[in-house]
Amino acid sequence: MSILPQHNHYLTRSPTHNPWHRKRIICSATTTTTTAKPKSSPNQLSFEPQFVAPPNLVASTSTPPVLNDPSLQSTWSHRNWVATGCATVLVSLGKAIVGAGHSHIWLEPMLAGYIGYVFADLGSGVYHWGIDNYGDGSTPFFGNQIEAFQGHHKWPWIITRRQFANNLHALARAVAFFVLPVDLVCNDPIVNAFVGVCSGCIMFSQQFHAWAHGTKSKLPPIVVAMQDAGLLVSRSQHGAHHRQPYNNNYCIVSGFWNEFLDENKVFEALEMALYFKVGVRPRSWSEPTTDWTEETETASQVAVK
Repeated sequence: MSILPQHNHYLTRSPTHNPWHRKRIICSATTTTTTAKPKSSPNQLSFEPQFVAPPNLVASTSTPPVLNDPSLQSTWSHRNWVATGCATVLVSLGKAIVGAGHSHIWLEPMLAGYIGYVFADLGSGVYHWGIDNYGDGSTPFFGNQIEAFQGHHKWPWIITRRQFANNLHALARAVAFFVLPVDLVCNDPIVNAFVGVCSGCIMFSQQFHAWAHGTKSKLPPIVVAMQDAGLLVSRSQHGAHHRQPYNNNYCIVSGFWNEFLDENKVFEALEMALYFKVGVRPRSWSEPTTDWTEETETASQVAVK
């Protein structure tokens, strides 16, 4: 939503004549240069325009990556990070199973794992909402992901072309750094179960996301069955996120939280709170631009699939 100059009319008192005169004072959001500053008068009202900075928009590239672009392919660094992340998750789950066997408690770790699964979906939605609406490419720590998600809104089909480790390595690195200390110091099967399931779902959420953009006929039958059962975010549910007004269905693990968050306008309330607290507008309040709206695949790209 562009910011247009606002023109307002005010009544002012003339410094040289007692009766009130109607004068037009134009407050514009554009800047002008003047060579002389008029003298102020105690009987004349002065008005200073307030400038409201537009929200930070992410500048995306004008063309999508080519089909064999190296940026879509996995490197050995990507594979190593995914392997490390998977190892830490498996260690946590293994310790949960062993600890549950030794202590003869199974219900509590299983319940903790389920809570971790539900919490991962909520966490994916909060994180997705944040990077969709705030910051830009220069934002510390998150800049690259913000740019990637904005590019994803313009070319959502690209995520289906990313190789597995290329798609997961960033989350795998974060999971490895978080879960490894827990594996080293914690032997509680309930905690290990929660951490293992939650971190595993978060790490693989980008793969669930990619499947939500896939064609049903080309997805593994087990994935389609899990989507239809609501265990993984469905294609139809996530597809609504890529249609106007682009401010709903943020959760990308199972989509369990989407209906609750959208119907109760939780993210809208957070946006209003942030706006009144720090004056930052989310991108979802602005009219979609060409950097945001989706571009479909060309005929040649579809043929190469």
